[in-house]
Amino acid sequence: MAKQKIFISSVQGEFQSERRLIAEYIRHDALLSIYFEPFLFEELPAQDKSAQAAYLEQAAKSEIYLLLIGARYGYQDEEGTSPTEREYDTATAHHAYRIAFIKSIAQRDDKEDAFKRRIDHDVIRNVFNSYEELQSGVYASLVEYMTSHQLLRQGPFDATAHPDARISDLDKEKIRWFVGVAREVRQFPLSYSEENIPQILHSLHLITEDGGIKNATLLLFAKDPQQWFATATIKCAHFYGTKVEKPMASLQIYGGTVFDQVDMAVTFVMSRIDQRVGERIHSARVDVTPELPAQAVREAIVNAVVHRDYADNGSVQVMLFKDRLEVWNPGKLPHGMTIEDLSGVHRSRPVNPVLANPVYLTGYIEQMGTGTTDILERCKNAGLRTPEFIQDEDFLTILWRPEKHGADQEINQVTGQESVHQTVHETDHQTVHETDHVSEAIKRLIKVIRGDTKTREEIMTIMHLNHRENFRLTYLTPSIEAGYVTMLYPDNPKRKGQAYYLTPKGLELLKSFSL
Repeated sequence: MAKQKIFISSVQGEFQSERRLIAEYIRHDALLSIYFEPFLFEELPAQDKSAQAAYLEQAAKSEIYLLLIGARYGYQDEEGTSPTEREYDTATAHHAYRIAFIKSIAQRDDKEDAFKRRIDHDVIRNVFNSYEELQSGVYASLVEYMTSHQLLRQGPFDATAHPDARISDLDKEKIRWFVGVAREVRQFPLSYSEENIPQILHSLHLITEDGGIKNATLLLFAKDPQQWFATATIKCAHFYGTKVEKPMASLQIYGGTVFDQVDMAVTFVMSRIDQRVGERIHSARVDVTPELPAQAVREAIVNAVVHRDYADNGSVQVMLFKDRLEVWNPGKLPHGMTIEDLSGVHRSRPVNPVLANPVYLTGYIEQMGTGTTDILERCKNAGLRTPEFIQDEDFLTILWRPEKHGADQEINQVTGQESVHQTVHETDHQTVHETDHVSEAIKRLIKVIRGDTKTREEIMTIMHLNHRENFRLTYLTPSIEAGYVTMLYPDNPKRKGQAYYLTPKGLELLKSFSL
């Protein structure tokens, strides 16, 4: 977990000793040093920028603003404002957590007294007479901050009740969806009704005895999970080469529940990698095999989402390169587990156990504790280079894409010949100019439907997709609106057995892939 920066602000000359002592105290205290790193302007190395720009930049970046008010207002700029008040205004504008300590003295500068009255109105302030009182007040204020921001908690992050959350903050339809899937996949014993919601949450250990809503519950079912945890997102980037460099082919940031994030991130990857397509002979189903096993991609992303450290300000990152897929997780292996353990059978020790169980019940995790071995096995069976797991400041999973040779660079041909197997490329510069504006999601859907009529379930199975809403928004609706795909029963869109086929425009686009 990255340490949070504390910007110590005051008239330097008046509190030179206290500033230094408080900074040293925070850096050496057994508890505070884990979570915080103080910043003093006088410790900043020389820079090729004005002093004012330098300290205001640091004030803007700090999570906590710690202010000492004394007798002197200090140096004033051309507008008659001191650096301390500038720092305060900047920290306020950037929503820093503000803590003010007022030294008890008989007389202050007029402008310092006016600044103090601002502080009295804006911030809960503490009074001190000596350094010892200041140190004690700083400690108490930071512990209160850690408690209110859930840096200090009795159990895992996901099992902690959020103090401000209520059951009304949950999305009933998301809970309904979960119950339906869990009953089908894992024989979940409870059925859905609005009256049953508390019982459902209790059975999953997602609600406390007194009705408190746990963090895991918000990540799974909140109407807007990012309202509660702004960095609980997945950042997906697609690079043209083998390095992180611009321009990028695509960059997306996905929010929503953990289920939404996993589905959208998996779709991001699977719609941008190569697909080996076999021609239909006697079967109505086309064999489409992605170059990276879909389940291995899903496992890597699910592991990152479920096992990440949600107290960390970072996000899960999914980065697709020309030669590999990297999945970064802001977190670490459980205590006592090594990278070597991941290659063999190991006991499941999820970082977020309350979160992991509902994810398992929906089938997003096949078996507890087998995710990494499944990744290794599926990539081995696909003839791919052995995946890598790396623990550094974050946890990294690497899936290696196959090397491209000769015919692998060609676009799949649309023919009636049997047993034709070539590679469909997500981005291919040989595609005719007229199709350049068509999204890769639409192209992929067209290549799967081809000359057949297929139901939604058949298409999603071929494309290795699970999330119906994401499939509709990303693939189906854009293809229909663009005129490439149409419904078998257009007058009854929700009819049971609804199926889809290519329009003449879609068939023309399909033919162009072989040009």
